[in-house]
Amino acid sequence: MNEVLNHYEINEKTLALLPAAHIDYATIVLEGDKTFHISQTPLQLIKTACLEAGASYDGRRKAVMYQTGSKRKTPIPINPGKHIYAFPTQSPSLFSCAWIFYHHILSIKPLANKPTEKSMIIFDNGIKLPLQESHFVLENQRQRTALAASQLTYKLQSDYPSFIQTILKPNYQF
Repeated sequence: MNEVLNHYEINEKTLALLPAAHIDYATIVLEGDKTFHISQTPLQLIKTACLEAGASYDGRRKAVMYQTGSKRKTPIPINPGKHIYAFPTQSPSLFSCAWIFYHHILSIKPLANKPTEKSMIIFDNGIKLPLQESHFVLENQRQRTALAASQLTYKLQSDYPSFIQTILKPNYQF
């Protein structure tokens, strides 16, 4: 077994956070071609990553709900500046909820011949992740995340020039 880590920093290579019912760890992290075992739960890792990127999980969740109208299984812009977006496969309050990182998804395929697996996520590096959620549910989550990412990117790009002007040309009053 791999070493169990107390902390994991979500980054641009993170593919998925999978819940684990193990005495020593609570999350299996897929990162590139590596696997890590982490003592924290997937939701704890998501919340910490949001804070490390400058905002709370609840704040990011509320912003996405406001912008998209998505109230359940809300995608989370963990670090928009680094294009790190993730979506939950189920309600984040459920133990069985996994988190999938949007920008690494190559495709989502339905599985018809396996009763315990309903779909397969294929990541851009070729790794395949079978899941119990249906193809429809995962595609819907993927589309919600795309909408949230595009709206947030548009907002950042439209607000950025005025922010730069404020910094470069302060209006001093003497």
